[in-house]
Amino acid sequence: MAPLYFPQSDGVPAVTTPLRRQYLDIKRRYPHAILFFRLGDFYETFDEDAVVVARELEITLTSRPVGKDGRIPLAGVPHHSLENHLAKLIAKGYRVAICEQAEQPQKGKQIVERRVTRVVTPGTLVEDNLLVAGRNNYLAALLSDGENAGLAYADISTAAFACLQGRAAEVSDELLRLRPAELLLAPGAQPPLGLDAALTPLAPTTTEVETATGSLLRHFGAPAIEALGLAGHTLAAAAAGLVVEYLEQNQPLALGHVAGIRLDRPGGYLLVDSNTRRNLELFDSLRGDRAGATPGTLLALLDETRTPMGARLLRAWLDRPLLDPEAIRRRQDAVQSFFDSAVRRGRIREALGRIPDLERALARVSAAAAGSPGPATPRDLAAIRRGLDAVPDLRRALGERDVEAATGRLTAGLRDCAETAALVAASIAEESGAGAIRQGFSDELDALRSTANGARQYLADLERRERERTGVKSLKVGYNRVFGYYIEVSKANAAAVPDDYVRKQTLVGGERYTTPELQEHEYRVLHAEELRSELEGRLLRQVCSQVAADGPAILGTARAVAEIDVSATLAEVAAQRAYVRPQVDDGDEIIIRDGRHPVVELQTGGSGYVPNDVFLSCADAQVILLTGPNMAGKSTYLRQVALTVILAQLGSFVPAREARIGIVDRVFSRIGALDDIAAGQSTFMVEMLETAGMLRGATSRSLLIFDEIGRGTSTYDGMAIARAVAEYIHNRPDARPRTLFATHYHELTELAAALPRVRNFNVAVAEENGAVVFLHRIMPGGADRSYGVHVAQLAGLPKPVVARAQEILETLEAGGAPAEGLPLVARAQLSLFEPPDDGLRRELAELEPDSMTPLDALRRLYELADKARALRQ
Repeated sequence: MAPLYFPQSDGVPAVTTPLRRQYLDIKRRYPHAILFFRLGDFYETFDEDAVVVARELEITLTSRPVGKDGRIPLAGVPHHSLENHLAKLIAKGYRVAICEQAEQPQKGKQIVERRVTRVVTPGTLVEDNLLVAGRNNYLAALLSDGENAGLAYADISTAAFACLQGRAAEVSDELLRLRPAELLLAPGAQPPLGLDAALTPLAPTTTEVETATGSLLRHFGAPAIEALGLAGHTLAAAAAGLVVEYLEQNQPLALGHVAGIRLDRPGGYLLVDSNTRRNLELFDSLRGDRAGATPGTLLALLDETRTPMGARLLRAWLDRPLLDPEAIRRRQDAVQSFFDSAVRRGRIREALGRIPDLERALARVSAAAAGSPGPATPRDLAAIRRGLDAVPDLRRALGERDVEAATGRLTAGLRDCAETAALVAASIAEESGAGAIRQGFSDELDALRSTANGARQYLADLERRERERTGVKSLKVGYNRVFGYYIEVSKANAAAVPDDYVRKQTLVGGERYTTPELQEHEYRVLHAEELRSELEGRLLRQVCSQVAADGPAILGTARAVAEIDVSATLAEVAAQRAYVRPQVDDGDEIIIRDGRHPVVELQTGGSGYVPNDVFLSCADAQVILLTGPNMAGKSTYLRQVALTVILAQLGSFVPAREARIGIVDRVFSRIGALDDIAAGQSTFMVEMLETAGMLRGATSRSLLIFDEIGRGTSTYDGMAIARAVAEYIHNRPDARPRTLFATHYHELTELAAALPRVRNFNVAVAEENGAVVFLHRIMPGGADRSYGVHVAQLAGLPKPVVARAQEILETLEAGGAPAEGLPLVARAQLSLFEPPDDGLRRELAELEPDSMTPLDALRRLYELADKARALRQ
């Protein structure tokens, strides 16, 4: 057998077959992607690509002869299952270039033209089964000059495109918030730590600011960046140009759908850093995965949207709460409009439930209109029609009153695009087994279908006639893809074959023939089938082009639907869970009456949840010092205040009896113990780094949440740091950030007497018969105990450990020093399970002396004595 080799490798002779040369020429232009090379009904891969594909897709690795003495690795997949295989490769981090046949095979032409129509990368997906319906799939580009950075990001599946420019740290925060699927990195740009994205380094020649900006201007046909609203933002414009250039190279046919760009500004939204987002479990549970709205998160609680567009918009609103009270009130007005009538809200949500993903279906249709061989299907066109057909019902459910009410602007954005919907209904067949184009839409196509569909009846009639003519009852008329149409006669009946039969193929048990009539029919049918396929494809592209021409109106409708969906969803959540509309203003007070943690309340069933108040003010109660034991609810209280602020500023109602929120510009949190082994940072170092970032970044509009400071070091060091941090927050001359400061150092309660804007609160605890009962009620005043030993007892520590801890605690509280005055207990190492002497006690307790004979009692006494002596040794 000829050896496998890779002809691209050094020292291997060149291969000169035309197909091989064509493949290698194309592969050289896409060295970093697996090349799927279309050959007939298969996408084939060769050489190293074939080895990778066979391994990752778990398919057979075979080989193909090349040259005189060698074979090359080969692995292929059927064209109809391409998307399933793409999904697996993209999920494993590979990029795939799709190479299609650009023309039909022609007689006399040695090889058909082929070209790469798209390169599938994590950030350039439009295929429905490769995308998560409820979240955007961003391709981002990062460009930096050292101090400042430009960032651009696009989701070609929804036509979203935006850019921003700011300090490098601000842009890094934005990247962590966006979590793009793929990040294009200009030379010198560094991704932020913790970013989970496919990284694509760019060559220096493509990342020059002028070159990249030129790509952006060329795409939008603009004379200068000022015409795009990007004046003074050259780094942002250049980053946007990098995105455009990358899409031109890898997904050019989908790029035409992107018709505008938005300029974002750092600081234009309530900023929640990645650490705080994780601590508050906004999108990802600390115990879950990142696939979507995982249980136990705020997004999962809110996401009762009925459309994929609404789900993505809800995530975006939660991602970027607003800072403008007037804009927040406009959102609240829409929510209130839906909140006021349960019947009307139900009708609206029912209509919304019939609207599919218009944004992503339109993106695929637009790509098909531009000439893409995929992945648009008649299903996408039918989805657009169903969505447009549901718009009138949605408008009726909204009601005429909304033309002048809060949701009037949303109603105005709804366009049913009746002509486009009618075109799709008349042209696209949705019946199973039908072609893409509906019967009756094209007379020419119907005639060609009739010719092709009549082949089966013709063969049956021909077979009957030929049997009668020849007298051979076993004669068969059939077709296969290699030899075409044939008449098959067994060898036993060879003498009955007429003179006009022409031998076509010899079989073991007979012969296959053709006739002039059968040849003429074969040409007519195959030609009709070829014409039918070509005409159907042309008609489908024409329909796609007409739908894409109405794309801006359809896209506007999709976005109006999304906002209606989110507003109605927030109203539904508020009605189900007794949320109230908060007052949001430019003041500095945060006042919440009977506030609840939205997620914890839902998980506990609501009936047992204890609500609590909060009052924060820069002028009066700037710092709340919260003391009390673990498990009593301090962390829940801190988080619920932050979540209430975020909900209020995204436009939602909030879980409380009453709420007034003075606008917050940033929410910071320092919660929990975490190390970073890869960066060489201990738990305490991480704690201090996070604290430093909070203190430097806070303003008078910020909300700071500290859940234990200084716990990662010695008691005295930790207490000193915690007190110094609290004093610094209170005494800053340039800013008075509103702060919730939970601590076990109950000694810090003394601060309230010395600092006028510090207020002591504690979590109420009751003691009954030596046991602790947590009341979960936040009360004025400081705690004088931490109840740590009681919590240890609740956790199930062995009784000797708890008893010894209580003994040591009492000595310390009486004034004993940590290293002095504490008697040592000289005994064997305590077991973390059952102490041995407890076993003896249990055996003694199980004895029944009344039922024992004197001999048995004496024997058991000796056994117990031996065990007791063994424990002393």
